[in-house]
Amino acid sequence: MRKLVVFNHVSLDGYFVDGNGDMSWAKAGQEDPEWDAFVAENASGGGVLVFGRITYELMASFWPTPFAIENMPAVAEGMNNMQKVVFSRTLDQASWNNTKLVKGDLAEEIRKMKKEPGEGMTILGSGSIVSQLTQEGLIDEYQVVLNPIVLGNGRTMFDGVTDKLNLNLTKTRAFGNGKVFLCYERMA
Repeated sequence: MRKLVVFNHVSLDGYFVDGNGDMSWAKAGQEDPEWDAFVAENASGGGVLVFGRITYELMASFWPTPFAIENMPAVAEGMNNMQKVVFSRTLDQASWNNTKLVKGDLAEEIRKMKKEPGEGMTILGSGSIVSQLTQEGLIDEYQVVLNPIVLGNGRTMFDGVTDKLNLNLTKTRAFGNGKVFLCYERMA
């Protein structure tokens, strides 16, 4: 069965977007070659990227641009070439390279996708999708980058989750820029 992973940045106070829905703060911080290499390595992996409409529109408006391709070539290449699935009830089309638009029931569609052969799937951003799929028990792993910033308000990626979720820490990695990568798997 294919694995479904979440990869998100969070602030020290637990928010993945600030009070205005912005997450540009996650890109801020001092330069760190080790962090840059980590980001490029993640983007060069295979699999399928999964988005909700809002995150999809943000990503699709940035990664194909000349600015992204020139300034972050490895990440842009990965983002533009990977298979992508966007879940939306309102989009009529998804024009970003290698993107499939799915309008069906989120949990049902993810269950089907997990049973298909192929590489794993990774959700980027997409807080409402993360919370819905967490409630359904469909996320296998949570990869979180803890950022050394306090936002004071915002939204967590678990807004609306009402059931207790026990996780097992499987990996950590600290970077010179203060970011810490944490990897958690769902406990059985």
